[in-house]
Amino acid sequence: MDEIIITLEQLRQMIGVQVRYRDCLWQVIEVLEDGPSLVLECLRPTKVLQTDQYGEGYRRVPQRVSIPVLSRDKRELHPEFLELELE
Repeated sequence: MDEIIITLEQLRQMIGVQVRYRDCLWQVIEVLEDGPSLVLECLRPTKVLQTDQYGEGYRRVPQRVSIPVLSRDKRELHPEFLELELE
């Protein structure tokens, strides 16, 4: 079985798209080349405490997660990516 080919340009077209992931509404805000991965930001009004390099929390920010697009062997879509539902 061959590797799945998904270009960064294809993934970048998803920036701004809203998706449902694990019963929450998220928005794609960035594409990370390494992986590749999608960075999602939660659209819920509640925010999480962001810590600095020393583990001290000083400000609240929207929750963000990174979702891998492909499996390690790059032959399948990652199960977490498959959980995303377009809104």
